Amino acid sequence: MALARARTRRPSARSKRSPTPRSHTSASTSSSTQTHLELSVRDTGKGIPPGFLPHVFERFRQAQAPITGGPGGLGLGLAIVRHIVELHGGSVHAESAGQGKGATFTVRLPLRVAPQPASSPGAPPPAPETPRLAGLRVLVVDDERDTCEVLEAVLRRGGAEVRACQSAAAALAALEGWWPDVLVCDIGMPGEDGYALMRKIRTRGTPPGRPLAAVALTAYARFEDRQQALAAGFQRHVPKPFDTEELVTTVASLGRGTAPN
Repeated sequence: MALARARTRRPSARSKRSPTPRSHTSASTSSSTQTHLELSVRDTGKGIPPGFLPHVFERFRQAQAPITGGPGGLGLGLAIVRHIVELHGGSVHAESAGQGKGATFTVRLPLRVAPQPASSPGAPPPAPETPRLAGLRVLVVDDERDTCEVLEAVLRRGGAEVRACQSAAAALAALEGWWPDVLVCDIGMPGEDGYALMRKIRTRGTPPGRPLAAVALTAYARFEDRQQALAAGFQRHVPKPFDTEELVTTVASLGRGTAPN
């Protein structure tokens, strides 16, 4: 699953800012050890300038495109690749001999989970930890399918009951028969964006005794964007790529004030 997400993200992220019709992309996998799997994606496109290579996975960073280049994105694609890979305990790095010489991206993922240390003989087993999101309902809204899948996995691992939608219309339909405690919503969606969805939800009102807390999960991370999200009815603003611990903590904190007793 992680390989599929990373492979889907990596070429699409680069194709937005380096459209080279004659370039060629190939992928290969190898398992050089018994503990890790490697996936390499190589292309013969425009390459990466040496000075930019250390920053290629940073948010909102893009190498300067030529005048004839295609439309640029937000500079988030490769940052999201790294985030997805790290969620699975792996790492990713890039190599390029320079402009016009293509690039290679290598993902390294663990094959096995490290064994847990054995308990002392005669010691009682540790009490299972109660998941922080146990008992909470969370509705995820994001037009990117892989982002929805990652969010679902993270929140379910925390103990939440999760449903995911890929549009504002689908989210409104879901709310007709299933009311969450927390909404985690992308802002920049086609058609109706997250602001429009939040305004509609607030206008409709909530069921008696069931307030709804909302988290804006967005690539728009300026101070003005945060203020706009709060004004639209969101309680928290979390930038993409999100930190897993921060997101779970935020949802747990908001959910405690909305979940029914």
